[in-house]
Amino acid sequence: MVDPHLVDVVKKTLKSTKQRKFLESVELAVNLGDIDLSDPKNRIQEDILLPKGRGKPIKVGLFGSSEMAGKAKDVADLIIRPEEIEEIAENKAKAKRKLADYDFFVAEAPLMPTIGKRLGVILGTTGRMPRPIPPGSDPSMLIKNLKNSVRVRTKDKKTFHVPIGTKEMSPEDLAENLDVVLKRLISKLERGKQNIKSAYLKSTMGPSQKVM
Repeated sequence: MVDPHLVDVVKKTLKSTKQRKFLESVELAVNLGDIDLSDPKNRIQEDILLPKGRGKPIKVGLFGSSEMAGKAKDVADLIIRPEEIEEIAENKAKAKRKLADYDFFVAEAPLMPTIGKRLGVILGTTGRMPRPIPPGSDPSMLIKNLKNSVRVRTKDKKTFHVPIGTKEMSPEDLAENLDVVLKRLISKLERGKQNIKSAYLKSTMGPSQKVM
C-alpha cells in the first residue's frame, strides 16, 4: 500500500495546477545534502521502471542487426542497422536532429565501441548512451520496460528532477510511481534518506508541494 502522505501530496499538486493547453508532466525535484558528487561513486545513474508508466508515449531506438531488428520491429520506434551508423554520424547536426526525439536506446553489445566513437558526443552528453544487449537476443521486453521508465542522472549536481507521470494520471497511480522512485533513490544514496535535503513535487508550470 502506498503511503497516504504521498497520495495527499500528489492531490495537492494536481489541485494547485491550472488547466493548460498542453499535457503537463508531474516531476519530483530532489535536493541532495551532505554528499560529495565530485566522487563518481556517489553519483546516481539509474533507469527506474515506473509501475504505472509515464502517462505519455516514450520512444526507444535500437541499434541492431537484421535479426535483432526483426524481433524488435513491433516495439522499437527507430531501428538503425550497423551499416547505417557511419552514414548517420557523418553529419553531426543531422544526426542530432534524427536522434533528438528518442528517450532511450538499446544496442547489440559489439556495436557499442562504434556508437561511442561516432555518436557518443550526441548521446553521451544527454545521458542516452544505449544499453548494451547480447547479440541475437530478443530486446522486446527491455524496450517495453524502457517505455515505462525514467532515467535519473545526477552527474555533479545536487539538485535534479525526475518525471513520474503526467497530470492526466490518477493521484494513486502517480503516488505509486513516486513511492518507487523515492525508494530507489534512497537505496542508492550512501546515507539513504539522510542524504536528501528536501524533495518537492510539481507539475511543469505549477507550484511545488513538499514531499520530504
